[in-house]
Amino acid sequence: MFLTKLKESHFLKQLAIFFAILGPGIITGSVDNDAGGITVYSVAGANYGYGLIWTLMPSFIVLLIIQEMNARMGIVTGKGLSDLIRENAGVKVTFFIFIGLLISNIGNTTTEFAGVAGSMEIFGVSKYISVPLVAIMVWFLVVKGTYQVAERIFLIFSVSLLTYVVSALMSKPQWSEIGSAIIHPHVERNTQSLAMVIALVGTTIAPWMQFYMQSSVIEKGLKMKNYKYTLIDIAVGCVVTVVVAFFIMVACGSTLHPNGIQINEARDAALALKPLAGRLASAVFSFGLFVASVFSATILPLATAFYVSEAFGFEAGIDKSWDEAKEFYVLYTGILAISAIIILIPNAPLIQISIWSQVLNGILLPVVLLSMILLINNKKIMGDYINKPLQNIIGWSAVIILTGLSLTLIILPLF
Repeated sequence: MFLTKLKESHFLKQLAIFFAILGPGIITGSVDNDAGGITVYSVAGANYGYGLIWTLMPSFIVLLIIQEMNARMGIVTGKGLSDLIRENAGVKVTFFIFIGLLISNIGNTTTEFAGVAGSMEIFGVSKYISVPLVAIMVWFLVVKGTYQVAERIFLIFSVSLLTYVVSALMSKPQWSEIGSAIIHPHVERNTQSLAMVIALVGTTIAPWMQFYMQSSVIEKGLKMKNYKYTLIDIAVGCVVTVVVAFFIMVACGSTLHPNGIQINEARDAALALKPLAGRLASAVFSFGLFVASVFSATILPLATAFYVSEAFGFEAGIDKSWDEAKEFYVLYTGILAISAIIILIPNAPLIQISIWSQVLNGILLPVVLLSMILLINNKKIMGDYINKPLQNIIGWSAVIILTGLSLTLIILPLF
């Protein structure tokens, strides 16, 4: 009896520690399912049915590997990835990397506000109302809130993304066909399907994620004694990412694909679901797009403000006042304002903005990942916590694969 109570007490203590540490991994993974990611998954489901669901498995493995390295580096060094790159690569290299990342993320944030506008227009709300309201709400959350409050709201957003499970189940999926597509992976030998595979795997890892993950681990004050709980947090985040992506592909693969409906963006998928799976399924899909877009419109500028401030030695952090971290808050406000204003411009070239921001991501990702793997293997920086041989094999493989995918994604359209 005493031993049972002792075990229960130990379990509850461990659970309490985990919930206290919970956050960085789940939030970073969930933001991956942004308006751009939802568009890719929706188009894949509509065009290829269940045929490309298998790509989520390698995506999960790569995401897990990269995020673990980020967290470990942040916990051991107590420094953001931006700081480490500046200290080891010099100011000139850092300047060009971060100017590229800043431009890219303004484009990415603009895409998120396009998701807000598109999803709310389905509910009859004009973008001239939804976009300014969301921008102001997001600004207040970050500038006037604390890290702890913001993190709890972000976690609620993460859970809200599971509405896609409901949308998918309402579309009456063929589970035997889904199982067969996963067990027997297949890729059509043409440029379009190869590009879609690259987009599906490549959309999992973005340059900004590496900086945000490391900064949020530091902001939360995690130590190596918390490492095993951090690993669980990362694993849960990766699972949530893949589960949401899976059900988006299932929803579109079960309804749009059998009816030969082609789409260009996530908003089209929500509209097309209405006559096929019912008004509720369409509304749930639209709500998921709205939540994902608001979530990412909060995190992307925040991540950018974090790593640009770190790179150039400015104070950064949600828990700091405006006077303590003026550059950080000015950057955040500027990115948010510019992105929202672009969406409100009539006939703004949103598709071109989205494409070029992804191209910039593709160019910068290999540079960021190469910097990361060199830093984590530097004994002066990491001490006894450098990568083990197996971690290096997997890590370098992930870097090479992601670099190859990014370069292919840039080069493929030329042919």
